[in-house]
Amino acid sequence: MVRSNLVNRRRFLERSAFMAAAFATPGLLAEELSKTPALTEGPFYPDKLPLDTDNDLLILNDQLTPAVGEITHLTGRVLDTSGNPVRNAVVEIWQVDGNGIYLHSQSGGTGTRDTNFQGFGRFLTNRKGEYYFRTVKPVAYPGRTPHIHMAVNQNGHRKLTTQLFVEGETQNERDGIYRSLKDRQKLVTSAFKPIADSKTGELEASLDLVLGVTPNEN
Repeated sequence: MVRSNLVNRRRFLERSAFMAAAFATPGLLAEELSKTPALTEGPFYPDKLPLDTDNDLLILNDQLTPAVGEITHLTGRVLDTSGNPVRNAVVEIWQVDGNGIYLHSQSGGTGTRDTNFQGFGRFLTNRKGEYYFRTVKPVAYPGRTPHIHMAVNQNGHRKLTTQLFVEGETQNERDGIYRSLKDRQKLVTSAFKPIADSKTGELEASLDLVLGVTPNEN
């Protein structure tokens, strides 16, 4: 478990270094960034948070059995519209498990909830605005295309609520929320790509979250 966490951390730092270099390129962010679209929180934000709310949704506390699903390393940065990193922001994610069930007392699904899946996680952005989660690739549930709910909180206030969608997912165009975005779909869509050196078929996805805040709010 310790070795696995070290490997995951190394991969995250390597990807973060690449992103940092890109954002340091002169003129790259000369134009104002487009704000991440705000989308509904939905009815299934956890009505009872798990005891474990860290950024690894695959392992609960000190249990050894991981959740079922395609392991995904989700990374990105929280930025303002000028491209400045937003540090000390709390990024939250919540999603269904492999059976299409949320961590919510009223959530239905196609079976029994995976009790090894945390269902919810938090991460405090660093000075570069970076966040990282280890989770599973989202699956569909009745009426919705696969997605991950995301939120950003700063100084105790909710700054953004949105959703992350899977690039190339056939159900996207039948999803009312996704369709309503029209030409802004790319701002909340990410490819879930295989990690080249992974022996277990792990995936990586990335999404930058752009807030309408000024640098002195960081």
